[in-house]
Amino acid sequence: MQPTADFDPSKLARSLLRRSRQGALATLMAGSGDPYCSLVNVAADADASPILLISRLAVHTKNILGDSRVSLMLDERASGDPLEGARIMLAGRAEETTGDHAAVLRRRYLNAHPSAEAFADFKDFSFFRIVSSGLHLVAGFGRIIDLKPSQFLTDISDAAGLLEAEQGAVEHMNEDHRDAMNLYATKLLGAEEADWRCTGCDPDGMDMQAGAATLRLDFPERVRNAGELRKMLVKLAGEARAKT
Repeated sequence: MQPTADFDPSKLARSLLRRSRQGALATLMAGSGDPYCSLVNVAADADASPILLISRLAVHTKNILGDSRVSLMLDERASGDPLEGARIMLAGRAEETTGDHAAVLRRRYLNAHPSAEAFADFKDFSFFRIVSSGLHLVAGFGRIIDLKPSQFLTDISDAAGLLEAEQGAVEHMNEDHRDAMNLYATKLLGAEEADWRCTGCDPDGMDMQAGAATLRLDFPERVRNAGELRKMLVKLAGEARAKT
């Protein structure tokens, strides 16, 4: 299936990965290999790979430590029939992270789930990242397609400067430019006015959140460092103000 003007499967899948905050995680029961499904909170790494914060006391974590193969379902709830919303089933392996990368995952996860800071450092909790092998997208009749990781993950190989500056940019936008955040949400994305805040930036766009609501602001072109990000956000703020 080829993308059309009103359906870009790669963009939709990537948006769901970045906007979703909860999902259904399928693991294999240790010992029997029987399927086991549980609800989990999720966030997204810089390349859009799912991040989990899970306890070793949980059945799904014990399953993962025995067999890292998992499937994660994320959906876009629609009013009325829940099957009308787009959904993805992502397959891969859940890998526990340590060291510097664990610190990055911790930061990105807590930006999306601030309340998790209360238990994120408990000894039995660890951050896991799902390394994808592919996903299945269902977005309505005639809009069902399988995608490879290269089709839905964000290339970050040339964006070390941006990733290094990301947290500073997130804090700067939330502390000094909440007016711009609200303009992005209402004027560029058609959302309701709310206490919108930035939860992350990557080469392709910015993630925004207000309570349980999430938005994805796609950039018209890739940004790779702090300077390019600053110019992009100023440009988009100007476009938003022009619509007022």
